[in-house]
Amino acid sequence: MRRLFFNFSLSLMCIYAWAQKKQPNIVFILADDLGIGDIEPYGQKYIKTPNINQLANEGMTFVNFYAGSTVCAPSRASLFTGQHTGHTKIRGNGEHPLDAEKQIFTQGLKKLGYHTGFFGKWGLGLKGSDSTPNQKGIDEFAGFLHHVDAHFQQPDSIDIFQNKSLGKLALNGQYANDYFVNSAISFIKNSTETPFFLFVSLTIPHAELKLPKRFMLNQLKLDGTSKYPDEKAHSKAHYGAQKYPRAAYAGLVESIDAYTGYILDAIQSKGIDENTIIIFSSDNGTHVEGGRRMEDVHFFESSSIYRGIKRDLYTGGIKEPFIVRWPGKIQAHTTNDFTGAFWDLYPTFIELAGGTLADDDTIDGISLKNTLLGKPQKPHEYLYWEFHEFGGKQAVLKGDWKAIRLNVNKERFGEIELYNIAEDPAEKINLTEKFPDKTKEMTKLLDNIRTENETFNFKD
Repeated sequence: MRRLFFNFSLSLMCIYAWAQKKQPNIVFILADDLGIGDIEPYGQKYIKTPNINQLANEGMTFVNFYAGSTVCAPSRASLFTGQHTGHTKIRGNGEHPLDAEKQIFTQGLKKLGYHTGFFGKWGLGLKGSDSTPNQKGIDEFAGFLHHVDAHFQQPDSIDIFQNKSLGKLALNGQYANDYFVNSAISFIKNSTETPFFLFVSLTIPHAELKLPKRFMLNQLKLDGTSKYPDEKAHSKAHYGAQKYPRAAYAGLVESIDAYTGYILDAIQSKGIDENTIIIFSSDNGTHVEGGRRMEDVHFFESSSIYRGIKRDLYTGGIKEPFIVRWPGKIQAHTTNDFTGAFWDLYPTFIELAGGTLADDDTIDGISLKNTLLGKPQKPHEYLYWEFHEFGGKQAVLKGDWKAIRLNVNKERFGEIELYNIAEDPAEKINLTEKFPDKTKEMTKLLDNIRTENETFNFKD
């Protein structure tokens, strides 16, 4: 009897040890051009986001988390490579491929036994390059290879990887994001005991203000007019016409929330909730495209209290919502003020999956695993961004101090702006004259922090 009890106890211990080591599923939901102030956990007053609220209530909300860049392609490149835009190959928009020799985190997860899926906007390599999703560790893909194709909500077709080749799939009037989310749900339903990584790369609320009627109806009065004041109709130009841009933008944000709810429901229905990490974020700040105006940004307070929007390196262009839910592991309804960025996700995903970084992994990121699990966390020495439109821009954040250099192409080593973002989060008061020593320190960082790049360089 004792031997039987011992064997039974040993079996339980083995099962417990296996459960402790079981690799979590990871679901990453990324919005496109969603401002930090556009959702309720970050103070939104008009647009309702109950499903994202649920993620926040059941998980951890970061209040100092930054995108990889202020536009989509370099932000995503930073996320996948674990490098900031002073080091990663892709530092601006355009159809530039990832470095063929540089491993991205999906390839690392594949080596750790993960099944991987990506549905939505890719924008990191066209067909014929060596940087398509199927060449970068992604098993299942449907979406847009070309980032400009992702600007339109109801396209004729999308790109898809099936039968071991890339091709086109006609949507026959279906909205692209409906297809992507349905594909993500099927991916979850078809999952097996193999751990999975799922990237849902939504193309909204950028850029065309067009959406399914079921999401627009909530933004209209009974007479069919917008419930928001001071609407200014947008005539058809590059994007389709939109009579009520504010209502359409709000509807797009609420559709993001609905899609998040569909994915959460699928995970819970599958019975894998407690072993699945869900992350929600956005690739950069809010936009003024497709009929949206700065007046609309201010009305919704899309950038919250911060200065700047998409294409700015002021905080509103790069500070993003970042919410992580993992039942039983991450303490529910918590707020975290750790200062992190997209390039932290590469080491975070690898470590959460039970792996370690290789010696030749040249990354700038820090794993957030300790932060997520409530343990002491090593801080960044600094965060860095550069942007190559509008004359060239650089920014560096070190502790409470942030330096920005504008018109870099005109004056490569020109003067900077200096802000104490703890005391002045809206970046209104330039402190260069008041703090000359700090100005010199931050200037030196900006002068020396980056590596040269064959495509994206500042003029000397």
